[in-house]
Amino acid sequence: MADSDHKGMRTPFGRVAHLGAARSGTRHFWHQRLTAVADIPLTIAAVAIVIAMFGRNHATVKQILSSPFVGIVMLLFILTSVYHMWLGMQEIIEDYVHDERLKIATLMLNTFFSFTVGFAAVYAILDLSFRV
Repeated sequence: MADSDHKGMRTPFGRVAHLGAARSGTRHFWHQRLTAVADIPLTIAAVAIVIAMFGRNHATVKQILSSPFVGIVMLLFILTSVYHMWLGMQEIIEDYVHDERLKIATLMLNTFFSFTVGFAAVYAILDLSFRV
């Protein structure tokens, strides 16, 4: 049998678009990997920033966090980490929750929780950066 005769289970569109059954497998995979790689230096920087604030008074901590460089690093850390968390939990829920109603509910809760945490953290950083 020639290779062109063997079409498998994929639709013609799926073969052209390189999409699996979930329609977004490769994109999801790459977003998860890219955010993981981006989080390595951002996590190191965020930990270094937090360590630099140990033993400092409140005014000094506010001054450090209101620095544009520190604010940008912390915002990037928050955004990539929350997105990575959202993708990872979505993958776990889709793989291991088999009841459809429970799956939909937990996917909605995952999205709500991730956006709430992300929004609250971004708000806190922006508030420190612009209201010194």
